[in-house]
Amino acid sequence: MIKGNFIDNLPKVYGIYTGGFLAFIIIMAIAEQMGMSAKAIGICFVAFTVAIYAIIGYLSRTAQADAYYVAGRQVPTVFNGMATAADWMSGASFVAMAGGIYFKGYGYMALLVGWTGGYVLVASLLAPYLRKFGCYTVPDFIGTRYGGNLARLLAVIVLTVASFTYVTAQINATGTIASVALDIPFQYAVYVGLVSILLCSMLGGMRGVTWTQVAQYIVLIIAYLLPVFWISNKIGAGFFPHFMLADEVSRIAELEAQFGFVKNSAENLKEVPKGLAGITKAHSAVNATPWAFISLALAMMMGTASLPHVMMRYFTTPSVKAARKSVGWSLFFIFLLYSSAPMLATLSKLALIDPTLPTGIIGKSVSEVQAIDWYQNWNQANLMFISDFNGNGTVELNEFFMGGKAVVLATPEIAGLPYVISGLVAAGGMAAAMSTADGLILAIANALSHDLYYKIIDPKAETAKRLVVARVLLVVIGFAGATIAAMEIQGILGSVIWAFDFAMSGLFFPLVLGVWWKRANREGAIAGMALGLISGAGYLIWVRSGGSGFLGITQLTFGIFGSAVSLVSMVVVSLITSEPNAATQKMVDEVRVPSGKSILGKQH
Repeated sequence: MIKGNFIDNLPKVYGIYTGGFLAFIIIMAIAEQMGMSAKAIGICFVAFTVAIYAIIGYLSRTAQADAYYVAGRQVPTVFNGMATAADWMSGASFVAMAGGIYFKGYGYMALLVGWTGGYVLVASLLAPYLRKFGCYTVPDFIGTRYGGNLARLLAVIVLTVASFTYVTAQINATGTIASVALDIPFQYAVYVGLVSILLCSMLGGMRGVTWTQVAQYIVLIIAYLLPVFWISNKIGAGFFPHFMLADEVSRIAELEAQFGFVKNSAENLKEVPKGLAGITKAHSAVNATPWAFISLALAMMMGTASLPHVMMRYFTTPSVKAARKSVGWSLFFIFLLYSSAPMLATLSKLALIDPTLPTGIIGKSVSEVQAIDWYQNWNQANLMFISDFNGNGTVELNEFFMGGKAVVLATPEIAGLPYVISGLVAAGGMAAAMSTADGLILAIANALSHDLYYKIIDPKAETAKRLVVARVLLVVIGFAGATIAAMEIQGILGSVIWAFDFAMSGLFFPLVLGVWWKRANREGAIAGMALGLISGAGYLIWVRSGGSGFLGITQLTFGIFGSAVSLVSMVVVSLITSEPNAATQKMVDEVRVPSGKSILGKQH
């Protein structure tokens, strides 16, 4: 796809693409008015956008290692910022985060603080320096900085554990959307999502993923913001609802106090489908203590700076300066969605419980609500349920149950927007989940093919053979991820949070100290990665099996325990063993110089 002056024409290319996508939305809206069915509209949105991504992936095919692994290091800062934002704004951000805030209240905004604040750490501690190093992958940096195959192998293991945990959540999200849009069982829909993901990344690697992710960002941001502004105006929350958030949350608190709660006995709750939750108070006890909030935000910040698929995006910029600017653009594009997630959760709850709105269901008869089209659609997808616990025939608070991932996807229908907006939201959610899944699967496959196969197993392997191995691994990893996702072991948001904790347990301090502490050595890095990952995973298993956590560290923040063990073991072991040689210490000094050629140069 990158031929001639393609890079110079990027604004024009994506401008035409955006105009074409908006034209497609208008065509679908006209088709809806002419009687096109909701199912057909949903299929058209998913099929059209996935086809566009597949075409971009095909046009970006390459047989060059530099293009496959780091997109030729020529992605401009603004477009890398968009690609990073798409890579970052996963199915969890798009589909599940608003649901978490909806059910758990402001405590879950620690995720927003942590995920956004993590980019401060990325910009100040890691991204420019890893770009100056000139590596292809995160284990590439670890292996070269500390030396030896064991350090590189451990970095690959940590990367694989964290990224695979993350990618199952993304395939879960694509499966959820494909299941609803295509009206097929979730267990099959995850594989439909997988095929869509592989079409984008298999032929073009990082180059294909980059240009696809820019296209996906445009879709997902339109799909997220348009319903927020439309619903806000429709229910009287103002043209720019973000400034009215406090007033709307207060309104929800008043309504909850007015209606009261129905006590759900354990016997009654047995009939509620697994994974659904009732409407809960806006000010939830979840993360309500300062330390609980801060610890979750801190874990997400450190996890952000440790996730390999995030770091890989900054290896694609033309220079160290461009990598730093690219982080700034990433934050801007991420802010557009993250600032809207709390508002969408609030508007969704208001639309359901405010009796002054035509969409409100509290106080209406159970049979009336069960007859509504949107309820029937989402009830069939096992994502909504009503049970008359009180036996009075009317819907009361906590008699309406919904799955967290239905909040974003179902809200346009609940608010009475044209179905074309629901199709748009489904396409946006698909774009968000696919873009992150592409980055994650590519991170795992690249690490295994470059750092395990090429650097350790067969250093003489030709480029063509290396790329074949990388592509085969893409398929194998993707299939394994889809199979795990189909089991629904953990929810989307929970899986994503675990991925951050795994990443920070094993990689945060080896990466940071690798740049900022010349005394850090191979033995210290090995101890830090191994003991950090093992202790973090052990703590998670212990808490999940009924053990009482300590110092307020929960199953969502076990990375704090793992990273603390990693830091202590890395520092102690580094100090009691011999310091790195002079060449390594000089290399660390050069990494921190913002100008000049990359350290690795053409070693690859």
